[in-house]
Order: sequence, then structure tokens, then C-alpha cells
Amino acid sequence: MTLIARLADLLGPGQVLTGADTAAYSRDWTGKYDWTPRAVLRPASTGEVAGILRLAHAEGVPVVPTGGRTGLTGAITAEGALMLSLERMNRIRAIRPEARVAVVEAGVILSSLHDAAGEQGLYFPLWFGARGSAQIGGVLSTNAGGSNVLRYGSTRALCLGIEVVLADGRVMNLMSELHKDNSGYDLKDLFIGAEGTLGIITAAAMKLVPAPRAHATAMLAAPSLPDALTLLNRLQEATGGLVEAFEFMPRTYLEQLRTRRPDLGVPFAEIHDTTILVELAATAPRDAAALPDGSIPLTTLLEETLAAVMEDGLILDATLAQTEAQRQAIWARREAAAEITVGHGHTVDTDVALPLDRVDAFLARAIAATERIDPGAETNTVAHLGDGNLHYTIFPTRRDAELDEALTEAVEDIVADLGGSFSAEHGIGLSKLPSMQRRKDPVALEMMRAVKAAFDPKGILNPGKTLPDATA
Repeated sequence: MTLIARLADLLGPGQVLTGADTAAYSRDWTGKYDWTPRAVLRPASTGEVAGILRLAHAEGVPVVPTGGRTGLTGAITAEGALMLSLERMNRIRAIRPEARVAVVEAGVILSSLHDAAGEQGLYFPLWFGARGSAQIGGVLSTNAGGSNVLRYGSTRALCLGIEVVLADGRVMNLMSELHKDNSGYDLKDLFIGAEGTLGIITAAAMKLVPAPRAHATAMLAAPSLPDALTLLNRLQEATGGLVEAFEFMPRTYLEQLRTRRPDLGVPFAEIHDTTILVELAATAPRDAAALPDGSIPLTTLLEETLAAVMEDGLILDATLAQTEAQRQAIWARREAAAEITVGHGHTVDTDVALPLDRVDAFLARAIAATERIDPGAETNTVAHLGDGNLHYTIFPTRRDAELDEALTEAVEDIVADLGGSFSAEHGIGLSKLPSMQRRKDPVALEMMRAVKAAFDPKGILNPGKTLPDATA
């Protein structure tokens, strides 16, 4: 039997796609990458994943895992490889309210976990625009971030345990639900953020938190980014750490939003240089229960705090959501960022992290460097300002690979000088391999290659991603 025939025998009718049937799996969401896989495999269990990898390992055939296919770095490019889609492994095995744990398979869509946790009065606090398609295996494999990292941390911080199938088909059970476990190396964290290069995550135990009883959401205009940072610190102090999101939208972004998505509107009649989306969330009834006059204490707290900082000159204008519909409208403006960027055409995208007090310096220097290298190029930025993660995007004046590389390196130089990272939440994939080669500590790269060789000695798991080839 051929390999494809043996895989079809393992998975059953209709679960091994070849030829034209693979079209939906042969292009990434951004349109930057396309490929022709050898086949697309759709297992329904950990046992089937293990069987696939035993066969692939025996023949030395590359395997590329895929989830919701909404990544931004080309990490699922699979020319001539077996694509392993975990979409059928979409069971929520258990939600345990007392322990505040969800045990889920890798193909569970993020919004499905939100819904299931919500039915128990709980919340899985990982939130970003692609939540309707992103899958748990994918968010673990990229260590995804999003808007709530400020309060809850990235995906790694929300994971207690995982189940992993290794390159040779062995299953490693790391499905601990413990908050403390000092029994040797924490192997779990090696797989989170590894983009499927060390093993295939098939299930996970994820932390849940109490569902917010109330939100207070506002759009603010600040005089400057340093003023916005002072505002964030004042809000954290005044609310006892209830700030869940603190998102930055500069003038350039809001001008493009007004042009490309006029249906969403802009928050103020005048577009300001520094506009912030801030959201508080509370679970305590004392903060969330309506008072006799109909007011919500959390909203009142935000209003009073903003009034005080406005007197200090830290706010130029503000608008608060009075209804859930208004809150959703505020978020829609922020979550249109990916659509606006992709719709623009050719871009140089960055996903950088800076110490909070150096974000303003980065933007000033990056914009100046962009103008020097490519006069006339436009820029756009949105940021998870509360954790220092900026998506600084350049729209070059022409398609030119050398120009793109020069712009990227200039941004990276500034990031490195300011003590930041060239990758915050999108992973490495293919697009950031040159950055890894230039910027990652050489000893760290050497150790990463040793880890890769230990887990995947034949190099069949998502080859060519995350780790650049060793140079002579």
C-alpha cells in the first residue's frame, strides 16, 4: 500500500484529502503564502494523530499541523507535506467549575470555549479578533496574546497542562491540572510557542476565571503616549487592577478607519494623535450590581477617575459606552485593524514588544527611519499598549524585497536598542526567520536546535519554521 492509502485506511473515508480537495488548506489568510500539500489529514482522536506520525516518521515525510489558518507568519506553509488538520478534534472534554479548569481538544475554536465557559459563569480570558476561527492548538502553538494580556497574560500563562504527540508517534501525557508542580523540567512550556516543530498538541487543560459581571468601556484622547501611560497607571491604582484592555490607536489608524470602514465611525469629531480604548471588568457584585438610581459602580468609578485625570490634563476628550451595543461598536473599531492592513495590499508588518516607558521613543524613531529609507511610505500602528506590544505596519512606496528588508532591519535595530523583542505574539513561522538569525542570541539558537534534534531527530515536524538553519 502507498502511504496515502495507509493513511486513508487509518482515518476512514473522506478524511484524507488530495488534489483539488486540498484547495481550502493551500493558502494562508493574508494571501502572502500558498502551497500544494501532498495531502490534508483530518484525524478525530489522539490515537489517529499518533498513527499518522508513526507512518510519517517511518518514511521521513514532513508533517505540518494546522488549526484555524488565521496566522500571520506563514507557519503552516506545507509544500509537498502532509497537512494535519485538527478541526475534527473539537470536543470540550470537561469544564470543572470548582477547579476553574477546561479540558479541551486542540481543534476547539476559541469562541466555542468562551461560550461553554460562559454557560458556567466562567470566562476563558484570551480575546482577539480571530476568536471565531482560531483553535486552541493554534493559540498554544503560537503562544497567542490579544487584548487581555495586560490582566491575564499570554496563552502560556493560561495553560496548566497539555497532551502532545511526538514525531515518532509516542504520546506524552503532560495533562497536569496543577498550579504548582516542581517535578523536573517544565516540558509543557517547550511546546507552547514552538509552532508544531517539537510535537503536535492534541489537548490541553486551560485556566478559567470568573466571568465579568460588568464592563466599563471608553474611548479616550490623550495629549501624548507618555500621558497615556501615566493614565494607565492611575487607572490601575484607582481600580485595584481592574483594567483588562488598554489599546492604542493613533491618528494614522483612525484616518484609515474612517476611509476604509466609514460604517464604524470614529470616536470623536476631531481625530487626535493618541486615542486609547480602555476597558475595566469586575466580578464582584459590589462593583457590578446596579444601584437604586440605575448607575453601575464600576462605570461610576471609571467616570470619576477620568474626570480627575482630565483636570490634570491627561485627557483631552472621552466617550463612555452606555450600552452593550455601544461597547461592541467601540471594539469593532479596534478589531478592524487586521482587515484594514490586509486590504491595503503590500505591507511590511512588525509585531514588536517594548518596555512600556520606551514605546513613545520607539514610534518616533521608527517613523523617522521609515521616512529616511523610503520617503513617501505610509505607516500605521495599533498597539496593546498595556503590555507594550505594537503592530507597526509600513506601506512601502513600491514592491521591492531589498527595500522591505531594509525597513524591517531598521525597525529591529531600534527595537533592540530599546531593549525590546522583534516578536511579541504572532510567532516566527517563515516570515521572521531572518529576524531570528539576526537578533536571537547565538547560544540560545544553538540550544534551540539541540532541543529540536532531541524531539524530532528526522526533522519532519513543520520543517523550515521557527528556527533558522545553522550557518557555517
